[in-house]
Amino acid sequence: MSDSLQTITLGGGCFWCTEAVFVGVKGIEDVESGYSNGRTVKPSYEQVCTGATGHNEVVKLAFDPAQISLREILEIFFVIHDPTTLDRQGNDRGTQYRSGIYFSTPEQEAIARELIQEIAQSGVLGSPIVTEVLPVNNYWPAEDYHQDFFENNPGQGYCVAVAAPKVAKFRKTFARLVKP
Repeated sequence: MSDSLQTITLGGGCFWCTEAVFVGVKGIEDVESGYSNGRTVKPSYEQVCTGATGHNEVVKLAFDPAQISLREILEIFFVIHDPTTLDRQGNDRGTQYRSGIYFSTPEQEAIARELIQEIAQSGVLGSPIVTEVLPVNNYWPAEDYHQDFFENNPGQGYCVAVAAPKVAKFRKTFARLVKP
């Protein structure tokens, strides 16, 4: 990884969907599905699914700020998931599906909070934003079979019904940021 890359960790529901979108974003150099901001050290998928670890399903993004700004990444994030539902995205329910921005620097925190305030003041979402904004903590990568899940399993039911529409929405809404 280049010294110029930054990382941000985002929880937007099931990591399969979030990863499927961000692998196609110009300026995103790496996307890793994982678990963050819970209590258990090195949690497994099975443990996280119980909701007992406190971890969130997340994607860790390595991005080149010369190609894409953190603000643009967060704008995409707020379009591809519902930041107004507590511990839930669609039919996925539990604390492991909460909306979260886990920052690495104070500057990232400031950008995230500023954008949330702008969106909230605009009233465009119609409900309060419940996205937590916290320092990244106790991150652990997900098992290998979760990495590139959408790419490797495009015909799987969840991918067809949930991930594919999110990817299509990203491509339509942010056409200028789609990787060639």
